[in-house]
Amino acid sequence: MNGRRRLVRGAVWSLTVLLVAGCVTPAQFLDKKQEMAVKTAVTRGQFELSCPTATGEVLSREIVQPVMMGPWVGGVQRGEYTVGVSGCDKKMVFTVICPDYGEGCFAAGPGR
Repeated sequence: MNGRRRLVRGAVWSLTVLLVAGCVTPAQFLDKKQEMAVKTAVTRGQFELSCPTATGEVLSREIVQPVMMGPWVGGVQRGEYTVGVSGCDKKMVFTVICPDYGEGCFAAGPGR
């Protein structure tokens, strides 16, 4: 019975997310967050590279689904972008995470 209850909760949660999100397609979601993701990576890259003219480019992007935790399903869908930042003869790569709710993103990494 406990497994069935989890399944029902997960289905209800998924349906709620779809209704709240207004049926935005994955591409629309990623497009909406991409500018902020690049800006976040470039700002960090300019600092770490000591290069105020560094620029960024999206190398890849995908939607990361919420993590299942304990007896309930929780979390927020996130856009994950791999952004290359280059300038002043240097390069860095950042993974940038942008949650569905909120205006901010954060740059993890870097990976060189």
